[in-house]
Amino acid sequence: MDHLRDEFNLSAIQQALMVGGASIPIVYKAMIVTQISSPYVNAYQWNDAAGFGSRYTNPGTLPAGVGRKPSFSPSGLTVGVSHTTSPYFSAYPWTDLSGFGTKIANPGTLPAGNGIGAIFSPSGASIAVAHITSPAVSVYPWNDATGFGTKHTNPGTVPAGNGSDVAFSSTGASIAVASTSSPYIAAYPWNDVTGFGTKHTNPGTLPTGQGNGIAFSPSGDSLAIAHSTSPYVSVYPWDDTTGFGSKFTNPGTLPPNVGNRVAFSPSGLSIAVAHNVSPFVSVYPWDDTTGFGTKFTDPATLPIGTGGDAQFNLAGNVIAVAHGSSPYVSAYPWSDITGFGSKFTNPGTLPTAQALGIAFN
Repeated sequence: MDHLRDEFNLSAIQQALMVGGASIPIVYKAMIVTQISSPYVNAYQWNDAAGFGSRYTNPGTLPAGVGRKPSFSPSGLTVGVSHTTSPYFSAYPWTDLSGFGTKIANPGTLPAGNGIGAIFSPSGASIAVAHITSPAVSVYPWNDATGFGTKHTNPGTVPAGNGSDVAFSSTGASIAVASTSSPYIAAYPWNDVTGFGTKHTNPGTLPTGQGNGIAFSPSGDSLAIAHSTSPYVSVYPWDDTTGFGSKFTNPGTLPPNVGNRVAFSPSGLSIAVAHNVSPFVSVYPWDDTTGFGTKFTDPATLPIGTGGDAQFNLAGNVIAVAHGSSPYVSAYPWSDITGFGSKFTNPGTLPTAQALGIAFN
C-alpha cells in the first residue's frame, strides 16, 4: 500500500513559493485535530517546513460526539476518530488531495461505550478502540478497502475500569491499554489473526493513578503511560515475550499536573507528555536503556490551556499540541537535540473549541 500513499502525497494540493524567480511547489500532507464540539474533527494541509495550509472540508457524516483520539492507518488511506456517542468510532477513506471520503460502515458489533482512544496495528490489519464500559477495549480486523471485520473475542482478563487509550508495540506482537481502575495498565500478546493472548503480569510498580494515555517506544523496548497522579508519567522496559521490566526512574523535573497523553518521537530519542497546567506539554530526551534525560526548555510561545495531546510528525521534526484555549492547536519545529523551535503560524481557520487529539500522516 505504500506506493499508493506515495502517489497521493505526490499529487497532494500544492501551492507555489517563489524563490529566486523559480516556482517551488509545497507538497502538503495532513494533520487531524479533534475537538469537543461540532464538527468534532478538523483536517488541515500540513507541510513540515511551511506549516499549516488550508483546512479540508468536513466529512459528509460527522463523528457523532466529542472527538477524542484520531489515527491514520499505516498506509495513510484511512483516518479514524474515536468519539463519544454511538457508534463511538468513525472511519473514513482519506487522500491528501481531497480529504475525507464517505464514512465507512460501522462494525457489526459496536464498542460498548464512548470511544476515548484508537489506533491501527503496525500492519494495518487491526483497529483497536479504547472505550468506557467493559470490556474497555474492542479490536476488529481492518482492511482499508473493505473496512471492519468481525470483532475479535475479548481478552480473557479485561482491563480494569474504563479504557482510556490503547497502543500496539512496533512489532505488532503486543497491545496495551490504559484504564481508569487499578492496575491502570493492561498488556497482552497480540496477533492480527487470532487476537488477544493471556494478559501479561502487572508491572511490579504500578502507575499511581488513572491511566490516560499510553505509547510504546519505536523500538518496542519501552512502554509509557500518562496518568492522573504524581509523577504523572511512568515508563517501563518492555519485552513482547516477558512483558514489563522494572519501572524507570522518574524524570528529574516532573510534569506539573495530570498527564493526558504520552508520545515518543519516531527516533525514540524524545518523549512528550501533554498535561493539565502550564506549560501544558513537557518533553524529555529518552533512552530505552537509561530512561529520562533532563527536560527540554519549554517552547518560547506556550500552548494556551489544558494539553489534551502531543504528537510528533512521521519525520520527527515537528511536534504539535492540542490544547484547551484558542488557537486550540500549536505546532513547533522539533529537534531531538535542541528541542522546540519557534511556533508555526496558526492555521487560517482555527478549531472552534477545546482540542483533544492530534494525528499526522
